[in-house]
Formats: sequence, C-alpha cells, structure tokens
Amino acid sequence: MTADTCPTLQTLPGPILVFDSGVGGLSIVEALRERMPDLPLTYACDNEAFPYGLKSDAWLLERVPEVVARLLEQVQPCLLVVACNTASTVVLPALRERFSLPVVGVVPAIKPAGLMTRSGHIGLLATQGTIERPYTQRLIETFAGDCQVTRIGSNCLVQLAEDALAGKQPSDARLREILQPFLDEPRLDTVILGCTHFPLLQKQLARVAEEAGAQHWQWVDSGAAIARRVLHLLAEEGYPNPCCPDTFARSCWLTAPLESGSQLPQALQCLGFDELKLLS
Repeated sequence: MTADTCPTLQTLPGPILVFDSGVGGLSIVEALRERMPDLPLTYACDNEAFPYGLKSDAWLLERVPEVVARLLEQVQPCLLVVACNTASTVVLPALRERFSLPVVGVVPAIKPAGLMTRSGHIGLLATQGTIERPYTQRLIETFAGDCQVTRIGSNCLVQLAEDALAGKQPSDARLREILQPFLDEPRLDTVILGCTHFPLLQKQLARVAEEAGAQHWQWVDSGAAIARRVLHLLAEEGYPNPCCPDTFARSCWLTAPLESGSQLPQALQCLGFDELKLLS
C-alpha cells in the first residue's frame, strides 16, 4: 500500500533507526513490529565495541555520538531509538544536543513494575553497570520507593542472549544460577528485564523460573513503552499513520564483520532485515 492509494497514510521521510551495541535492540524491534508491522526500520549494532555495559561513561560519551553520526549520514532516518539501557542512561542528553532528529532512549521498566507488583517485592535484572548507576537508583526512589528491590547484575546474560541469536542456546542450569538470588526471595513477584538483550531469553528464563517454583512471577520490560513513545512522536511530527515507501531498504548495519558460521543473518532475516552492511 502506498500513500497514493490510501490518502490517509503519510509517507515518512526516512526509516526509524534502532541502535544498540549488539542484538539486544532486536527486542525493541519486535515490540515496534507488534504495534505496527509495516513501520520502516533499520537496525544498527556497534558489535566492534560490544558490550557497552563494561565501558566507562567517558568512553561511551566519546564513542556513541561518533558512531551515531556516521549512521545518520548513511541511513538518513527520521527518528533514532537508542535501544540500550547503558547508552541511554549516559549518552542520551549528548545525542539530543548534537542531533536535530527525535531521539528515544530506553530505561529499566521500574515505573510499571512498581504499579504491577502485588507483594511490593521487585527483582531488577540488568547489567552490572545499570544496577549501579545513580540514574537507576533515582528511578527506584521515584517510582518504587515503597517497594523492596532485589538487584541482579549480569553481564554474562548479555553474551548468552547474543549467543542464542547466533545459534547457541544457554543451558537451563546456567540461567537458574543467574536467577537464584530472585528464587531465594519467596515474596518477589515481579521481574524487570532491565537490559534490552534479556527479553530475547524471556521465554526460557520464565520456564526455568517456573520449574524452580516461581510460577507467580510477572515479567516486564521496556519494549511496549518504547513502541508507544515512537508512535506518539511520529504523530506529533505529522505522521499518525506512517507509510513505508518501497525505497527504504530493510538493512542492518554492523561496525565489524560477523564471525564465520554465525546464524545471526538468518535471525535478522526473520525480523525483516534482508541486507547486512558494514559501517566504514
């Protein structure tokens, strides 16, 4: 369908660019596609510098805006989604100051978790950097100040999610080991997936938790909220019913070649990204 055949549609001037250090942002892609399957998306991951969760704030402030600048030159998007909790909590103000297009960031879903919990005991599963940042503590104090929040910082789970999309599934035993601090808390009833990588493993994590006796857990991430925010900003820009021109390539940009034998290209194709490009 085109804007010519359906006048109520508005042709976007460029795709939405979803950016992460790795494949975690694909969980945001899935949330966007669920709300609007035909939304024109381009994906980009700074896999040369993966993972961001182990980098210092100063390093992120230098690296991320430069990579984003190069991507904007190539992609010419109409909106940028920084689909990384680490980058969002550190670099978002710098990106908004430097670039004129709308920029959407991702933060742990602490506010909805605070509203969802019945027992008042929440689990935050994120990278070590995210759970330690003052920004996260301020979110907890603001939106879950009356709750008990147990935190697990797992950089390992980020790599396990990357491996899973590349064709190597994590063992249930390893996932249970990561979740054990939550399993030791019988009142805990809501788990925040505070890294965009983690929803990619949610079904397996939930099954492992249920088999360990935690059938009552609620799982929450930022995907749905980000999708709503993107569509709201598009409507504010005059595109309440955005149309996807055929000229928009459904491509994925990388900053380093993939390892030989990686199954990531097949996973990307399943999400509609037919072409891999290397950012010089």
